[in-house]
Amino acid sequence: MNWKMPPEWDRHAATWMAWPTEGPSSADLDEAGLAKMRSAWADVARAVSRFEPVRMVVDPGDVASATELLGPSIDLVLVPLDDSWMRDMGPTFVLDGEGQVAAVSWVFNGWGAQSWSTWEKDALVADAVAEAAGVAVISSSMVNEGGGIHVDGAGTVLLTETVQRGEGRNPGWSRAEVEAELARTIGTSRAVWIDRGLTRDYEEFGTRGHVDIVAAFAGPTTLLVHDQRDPSHPDHEVTGEVLEAVSLLEGIDVVRVPAPTVLHDDRGWVDWSYINHYVVNGGVVLCSFDDPNDAVAAEILAACYSDREIVGVDARPIFDRGGGIHCITQQQPQSSRPARPIPTP
Repeated sequence: MNWKMPPEWDRHAATWMAWPTEGPSSADLDEAGLAKMRSAWADVARAVSRFEPVRMVVDPGDVASATELLGPSIDLVLVPLDDSWMRDMGPTFVLDGEGQVAAVSWVFNGWGAQSWSTWEKDALVADAVAEAAGVAVISSSMVNEGGGIHVDGAGTVLLTETVQRGEGRNPGWSRAEVEAELARTIGTSRAVWIDRGLTRDYEEFGTRGHVDIVAAFAGPTTLLVHDQRDPSHPDHEVTGEVLEAVSLLEGIDVVRVPAPTVLHDDRGWVDWSYINHYVVNGGVVLCSFDDPNDAVAAEILAACYSDREIVGVDARPIFDRGGGIHCITQQQPQSSRPARPIPTP
């Protein structure tokens, strides 16, 4: 059976998220800090729910906080959780040629079996979401996360060497083996390999190179690239490497989106990025940072998504935990057919 991951701008049936629990990403937070983290997730959920249904996976012990902050309009799905990054631990939804939806369940091991992470519960979330969505599962033996891939819906996938082939994930896999597994599961036929992600992503609590904070398709012929214009920031060099890698794409308009002007926070170089936005039905939920370039990024994305409303949400509390708006959301595409079992190969 031929499966394909549709582009993010195609119609969604719903958005999936996961409610922050007491786990690795909140281990250093006191009660007030966890409340701030949950408030940021709730802000994103409410922004998305203006455009499409939101289904929030919630650990059974966190129902009270989720109910209080999210209200009755957002559906809660009870599943045990270690953490709250749905893009990564959740499934990647795909369609067949007849419009039937299925869910790719990658191997999730805490972003490469990192010492600070726990993932016993999160490794089961993709299958639980598929069950709750009423769709069949396509199991993969590849360690991967949704934030490590980005597609144009026409056969091209963006990915990084340090995720798919990095230590702790699939170090023994060749590029050809990775590409073959992506072709089988999400239907891509061309891979654009980027050497690395943003600098902070390689510090202790990073993902080691997720592409969805570096570059993202905004249409079949448009590619947005994180543009760090300050030569003092190490991501200035990363931007040059990314632009060189994507220069191999023919017929693509590469749009450089300036990074926020802030270069540091109390932990060092920031990885704040407007690329980590999320496209919804009729809208775009865009990271904002109370930065002069918020307006610049909003204008650029409004031109790229001329038929959608741009909604900014303060993403600083999310980035403080290690990711952005795209990292905490996962789209379920609209199906034109009822779910049915997938034959076992």
